[in-house]
Amino acid sequence: MMHVPFDGWTQVTFDAAVADSGVDATVATAVCPRGAVDLAVHYHRKGDAAMLDRLADADLSEMRFRDRVAAAVRFRLEAVDDKEAVRRGTTLFALPMYAADGAKLIWGTADAIWDALGDTADDVNWYTKRATLSGVYSATVLYWLGDQSEDHAETWAFLDRRIDGVMQIEKLKARVNENPVLGKLMAGPNWLAKQIKPPQKMTRGGMPGSWRT
Repeated sequence: MMHVPFDGWTQVTFDAAVADSGVDATVATAVCPRGAVDLAVHYHRKGDAAMLDRLADADLSEMRFRDRVAAAVRFRLEAVDDKEAVRRGTTLFALPMYAADGAKLIWGTADAIWDALGDTADDVNWYTKRATLSGVYSATVLYWLGDQSEDHAETWAFLDRRIDGVMQIEKLKARVNENPVLGKLMAGPNWLAKQIKPPQKMTRGGMPGSWRT
């Protein structure tokens, strides 16, 4: 990690990490086929794991659900031990060849939050919840990277505003479905939406590649 603020998630950093750790270069390449890019992926997932540990220990029972979501996003950002590493990662995953990786990581964070909070959606709402939270999380990260306020107070206020905006959309959807006329018009689309199912959960290892002895 000491090399990332200076050299970014690059081959220079990866080579330095191999040298510092004493891991055989062949093994390092086996577990990180794309070098520092895969290290960046692992760093992000490590933050997700830290967030989940904190969520498991926290008592959120007295919170409104929207506040639980906000707390989860805050826990995720507070799991970061080096803001510059995230800044460098944001630059890396903004590159066209790695944009899909970045989107997958953000989606994974949103998915982890919803699962940890007990989401039971089994239709199109599974996708819309994660897509919406991915947008909220992405915007909050970008704001957080430039936030110089004490204890990131402005970031948490920004996060609350984004979640309030999402909740307004959910309230509007509920009103539409409860409306005698609009509810009937939406019956067909709502039925179709319920036929869309979430994907099967796949187990994954901690690193992108593999190494067997």
